[in-house]
Formats: sequence, C-alpha cells, structure tokens
Amino acid sequence: MPQRRARPADKDQPARPPRPANHTPRRSVWRRALAPVQPAGPQPPGADTPPEPGEPAEVASVVEAALYRDGVRVSSPATLADTYRELRERPAGMAWIGLARPTDGELHSLAVEFDLHPLAVEDAMEAHQRPKLERYGDTLFVVLRAARYLDAPEQVEFGELHVFVGPDFVITVRHGAAPDLSAVRRRMEESPELLKLGPEAVLYAILDAVVDGYAPVVAGVQNDIDEIETEVFRGDPEVSRRIYELSREMVEFQRATRPLVGMLHGLMAGFAKYGTDEELQRYLRDVADHVTHTSERVDTFRQALTEILTVNATLVTQQQNTEMRALAEAGFEQNEEIKKISSWAAILFAPTLVGTIYGMNFTHMPELDWSFGYPFAIGLMGVVCVSLYVIFKRRDWL
Repeated sequence: MPQRRARPADKDQPARPPRPANHTPRRSVWRRALAPVQPAGPQPPGADTPPEPGEPAEVASVVEAALYRDGVRVSSPATLADTYRELRERPAGMAWIGLARPTDGELHSLAVEFDLHPLAVEDAMEAHQRPKLERYGDTLFVVLRAARYLDAPEQVEFGELHVFVGPDFVITVRHGAAPDLSAVRRRMEESPELLKLGPEAVLYAILDAVVDGYAPVVAGVQNDIDEIETEVFRGDPEVSRRIYELSREMVEFQRATRPLVGMLHGLMAGFAKYGTDEELQRYLRDVADHVTHTSERVDTFRQALTEILTVNATLVTQQQNTEMRALAEAGFEQNEEIKKISSWAAILFAPTLVGTIYGMNFTHMPELDWSFGYPFAIGLMGVVCVSLYVIFKRRDWL
C-alpha cells in the first residue's frame, strides 16, 4: 500500500518520518517540563512500579481509539498504551483518539508520546478557551466551541472541543456533550477515500460537524425571536427576562462562530504551503462559507434582540404612561366628586347652624320675644344657602 504523505511543518523542516517499531518517545526540553516529578528517596517495599514514559495511568476518559491505514480501520485498541504500541508497529497508519474530559495523567501521557506542546496541553486541561488555531511545529492545535439547541428549556448549550492534529494522529479532547464525534467517525469510516487523505481530512470532518451543529441552533433561536416578538406586542411581563437571557446566549454564540471565520481562512491560506489535497480544499472552502453565513445570522440575531428590547422598553413606558394617565383621571374625577360633596355639605351646614342656635332652650334670648324672629331665621338660612351655592357654582364646584 502507498504510504500517506506527511505534511511538512515548514519549508526548512523535513516531514516527520514514520515511527520505527523500536520508537522511543522524544523528550525535548519543554517535554521534560510536563513529566510528573518523582519523589526523592528510596521507595518503600512493595511499592508499585511506576509506569513507563508515555504509558497512561487511567483510561476511563477514552471514548474510542482506532488505527487506520489507507482509509480503513485496522485496529481498535482498548487503551492508550495499546494504541501507542500498535501505532509504532504500523508506522504508515494513523491513530484517531477520542477523549472526553480526560485526566491530567492521560493528557501528560499523550503529550509525551506525541510530543505535544505544553501550552496546548495546558489549554486542553483547563478548557474555557476561545476558538483558535495554533501551529506547534508539525502539530496543529484547534479549539472549537460546539453548540446545540435544547428544545425543552429553549436554551443553547455550548461545549468545547480541543483537537490535536499531527502527521499520523488526531486527538480530540471534548468538554461537554456536543458535538457527537461518534457520528463523525462513522461518516469518515463510510468514506474511506476521504479518510485516506489523513489527519487533515479528519480535521475537516470535525469542523464540518461543529458548523453543521450550528444550523439547528440558528433555527431554534429564530423561532425564539419570533415568539418573543409576539410576546412583546402582547404585553407579556416576563418577556424582558427572556430577551436578556437569549441576548447572553447570542453573545456566547457569537464568540463561538466569529473566530472560526478567521481560522478557516488561515487554513485556506496554507493550502499551497502544506500541500493540501485539492478535494479537501474544496470541502474546507464549503465549511468556511457555512461559517460565514452562520456568523452573519448571529450578528443579525443580536441586532434584532437589541431592537426588540428597545421596542419592549418603549411599549412598557407607553403602558406605564397610560396607566398613570388613567390614575390621574381617576384622581381628578374623585376630586370633583369630593368638591360637590363638600359644597353641598357646606350649604346644608348653614341652616343647620342657624337652626341649632335658635333651638337652644334659654330663657333670656333677644329673638324669643320678637315677632319677626322666625321669619328672620328662615330668611337668614335661605340667604346663606343661596350665597354659598352661588360661590361654589362660580368656582365650578357644583
């Protein structure tokens, strides 16, 4: 079988040769910095023998490991140690190792075996990295932010994926549920002609899966925005909170998609330098087009949510003004009623006052023996009542 062409790291650096069967992992200056420090002093009797360099201590995080040759799976090692050994025995093959939230020991093991740069390994350990593409010698380190839409809570969930791509290996470190790399592996295994192109083809398939995973998110967010618009004009009091939460998700979505545009253009700029297969170039350009489209849609969503929030604030203000106006009108009407009641109370109080004074049972009162006393009292009541009525009428109290 023809040997897969290895991509050179630079013009003045030759391609990485295949590993011989007696390969010993390289331990450069920075690689020694990754090696765990062994405690000084004699070991107690019965202590376990330390593992050989490059041998993993734990394998619980290994989702799947496989060796491929000419686009066909030739082996499915159960552990990282078996993967290392079989890759040395098949120097023309390619290893594809999938990990999910690996331990520090596993990443140290991979770093020693495949000579991964410590800065990239540190990023893979800590996660929470921005999407980026970095080259360390003949190894590419790619950070991707995958996303998926959860229908039940109507939320966007983000995952993080770290990919190491070397001349004869691909290592994926997944932090989160997305993306489903098992589907990517099945797709590649069903297309041996594409898988035969090597690690770069696997990187393309991963990029394509991540970008394709954005489509359901875009559709879900578009549906949410349509619902929010309906709720805004319906006056739903909870819509402001929903707009805010969706806006925050769009900020995260934008952080996941926008850097991908520059990353893919960087990959395309290196097509000629690294001798990328022409068919693979077309596939990567297609992914770049989809990323650009998605990034533009996300920008549109953020702008739309900002405008919706402004409209909602305006509608809320108008509603508050309407309620305040209605309250003021109610208060005004109430004041008018109080004026009328007070006016009539004052009018009725005048005869009551006069009648009360003349109703006192005193023997010595000047008006008791006056023959005009009764008409005078009745006339005084009438004059006071009419006067008060005229006064209140002129002031529009009645």
